[in-house]
Amino acid sequence: MLDHTSRINKIAQTRSAQEQLRELAQTLDAFNSTLKDHAQFLNLRGMGLPSNALNTLKTIQKQLDSLTVPLTSMQIELRQLRALAGTTALINSSLDVDTILSQVMDTVIQLTGAERGFILLKNAQSGEIEFRIARGIDREQLGREDFKVSNTIINQVLTSGEPLLTDNAGQDDRFTGTESIVGYQLRSILAVPLSTRGEIIGVVYCDNRILSGLFKAHEMNLLQAFASQAAVAIQNARLFESARARLAEISEVRDLMDNVFTSLASGIITLDSRGVITAFNPAAEEITGVRMMDAINRVLPAILPDFAGLIAPALQRAVLSGTSEVVDAEVPVQGYGWRFWRVVISRLRDAETGDDGAAMVLDDLTEEREREAQLTQARVYLPLALVENLRSEDIAGMGGQEREITVLFADVRGFTSFSEHLEPEVLMEIINRYLSVASDALNLCDGIVDKYIGDAVTGLFNTPLNSQPDHGLRAVRAALLMRHEVQALHSRLPETQRLQFGIGIHTGSAVLGNVGGVERREFSAIGEAWDLARLLQENAQRGEILLSAATYEQVKSEIEGEALEPRKTRDREDFTVMYRVIDVKK
Repeated sequence: MLDHTSRINKIAQTRSAQEQLRELAQTLDAFNSTLKDHAQFLNLRGMGLPSNALNTLKTIQKQLDSLTVPLTSMQIELRQLRALAGTTALINSSLDVDTILSQVMDTVIQLTGAERGFILLKNAQSGEIEFRIARGIDREQLGREDFKVSNTIINQVLTSGEPLLTDNAGQDDRFTGTESIVGYQLRSILAVPLSTRGEIIGVVYCDNRILSGLFKAHEMNLLQAFASQAAVAIQNARLFESARARLAEISEVRDLMDNVFTSLASGIITLDSRGVITAFNPAAEEITGVRMMDAINRVLPAILPDFAGLIAPALQRAVLSGTSEVVDAEVPVQGYGWRFWRVVISRLRDAETGDDGAAMVLDDLTEEREREAQLTQARVYLPLALVENLRSEDIAGMGGQEREITVLFADVRGFTSFSEHLEPEVLMEIINRYLSVASDALNLCDGIVDKYIGDAVTGLFNTPLNSQPDHGLRAVRAALLMRHEVQALHSRLPETQRLQFGIGIHTGSAVLGNVGGVERREFSAIGEAWDLARLLQENAQRGEILLSAATYEQVKSEIEGEALEPRKTRDREDFTVMYRVIDVKK
């Protein structure tokens, strides 16, 4: 008996309850055999065992046998729960959706013993249900038409929000007549919703085509509990991925804005609602002479007091009204002297707090202003078209270009004898009136005033600075306008000061470019066109406009002319005819 007691005590040292029961059953069997042997021995001596001793032992054996099945079931459930707890901890420690889905699917197959399974998730943007991961089912099979039984079950779970269990799909009235049940020979099916915070985000589905009754309420409850934990982990991972994608997008936009902000030639300064500088780009550093590190987190008056005072009213208006304000400010800048800045101020609203700040776009127009002043002064001395094209044409590099042009040469008739009896101041006033009329007429017809030669003026058409397909006609119209405006001027002058132009116009070849020394050059024309225009002018009488044959050929469809024999030729054999302009044809 002591040996049997010792063996029973050792059961407590075994590793599992099932092993303990097995060893206890073996001990009871051995004990039962020993009792039977003792009973036979006692019977030979006319003795016996206590009554019901063997029956009691058999009862204990039966009770022990009855514990084996539930204990085995409990052990299986315990292993499932331990695996479930481990997997739950694992998926909750991950923020990668695909990793979590893979772990969830493997755990579902392990817990249920399913042959196949898959997880569907609702697309956060479109709301469509998408297959995300599967076991025992390939992608091609998922897309086949005869897979509709699964869609039917999935839709029911999505709609009801309740798990669905069938232990024999072929005999389940809910799926009677479904072709895929027959085709796939589906038996056990289990599907549970993935839901979090009252929202269904997907479905876990598993089935078995071989065993019916594989899934019971226990598996359904276990899977449902697991799905609840998995849904939270999946949703957290999806939110994390969404946040990460959003962060990446924001970072990309921020980097782009930083690049744009840095590359802008205009200075950018932003202020928050307290007037503190929050942004100060490299261009602002260069324009203001203030380093970014000295500007950020400081108020504008602390770093640029004069500038801040000049723009203060406009800054206040922009913030209060929301309209843009433009301010031109002349500001002293250390190391640069006085600078001319143009500032565009706009309201800047903080998206999070709703507070109003300001954004300022700052351009240094000092050099541009100086250039404009120089050009304004140049217009007094240079041809207008030349001045206007200084920004676009490489005037300094224009060394010479031959092309067809039209030259207008106008000279005030009788001015030399007229000027002999006038004071110099009066003389200059009168001649400038006539030359102004000529210049205005040339400019109105897009000609270039080439030069003033005493009481004469020359104009050029179709140069590189004013290309014109109808340059001959423009020159004639300028001459007619000149003659008309001289008549208008006569109405404001005494009769003794009423003079007339003699005008010659020729279309021909000339070389155009810069002529002069290193210190001073002027744009001019040299060649036959200029020479013949001057000769025509010498032939012209008071108020007369004379054209060469080449010019008349270009304008005869619109200008009425009269052929004349030249009065002066300077021994030019090719100069045999000239045309006096009568009027414009009706």
